Amino acid sequence: METLSIVIPAYNEERRLPATLDRILAYLEHLPVSVTEILVVDDGSRDGTAALVEARGGLIRLVSNPGNRGKGYAVRHGMQAAQGDWILSTDADLSAPIEELDKLILAARRESAVVAIGSRALDRKLVKVHQPMMREVSGRAFNIVMRLVTGLPFRDTQCGFKLFRKDAARQIFSRQVEEGFSFDVEDLLIAQTLGLRSIEVPVEWSNVEGTKVSLAQGIKSFADLVRIRSRALRGTYK
Repeated sequence: METLSIVIPAYNEERRLPATLDRILAYLEHLPVSVTEILVVDDGSRDGTAALVEARGGLIRLVSNPGNRGKGYAVRHGMQAAQGDWILSTDADLSAPIEELDKLILAARRESAVVAIGSRALDRKLVKVHQPMMREVSGRAFNIVMRLVTGLPFRDTQCGFKLFRKDAARQIFSRQVEEGFSFDVEDLLIAQTLGLRSIEVPVEWSNVEGTKVSLAQGIKSFADLVRIRSRALRGTYK
């Protein structure tokens, strides 16, 4: 039987994590794969996130970043530490319900893919709670620019719900440079460069208040696209 690791990047998530971990554990009882571990990657939290995770024990394990390095660093750290045959990265707020993992697993098996990413854009009827209008508009604008700059075909690279086969994860995340919020685009471009089959799967999604993405970080993401494309053109990802 194949095994699964779940990676949760976390920064000051002491309040939301207990319910998130309880929901994941309840879901895993019915999953047709063996779960190896749930890795919570603490990105230099200033609250009780790390202590909370350590106290849970069992399948739940703490991975600590050297300070607050960014979501991209946290996901890369967790992916490189994970041992399951398949590795899911999901946000601590479960904006994409953990139950949607069924869709990623089935789609990856059906289409012989090694990367399956959750998408809010392929079927917007599945978005139960929308983001504020300006944030949603800026997200769509980012995707248009992203596709023009990188040539990637995906309609939603920024949904924090992605499944990787372990061998693909090792290849992709060992090459990732970005440590901030643009890492998703870089990872998918690396996968394309390496010829790793990646698919986009519509998933249910709800906006949860408390986003860690500031306006400045959002603006910076547009400039990140140029750097990512430049690395690809220089052959960095090969």
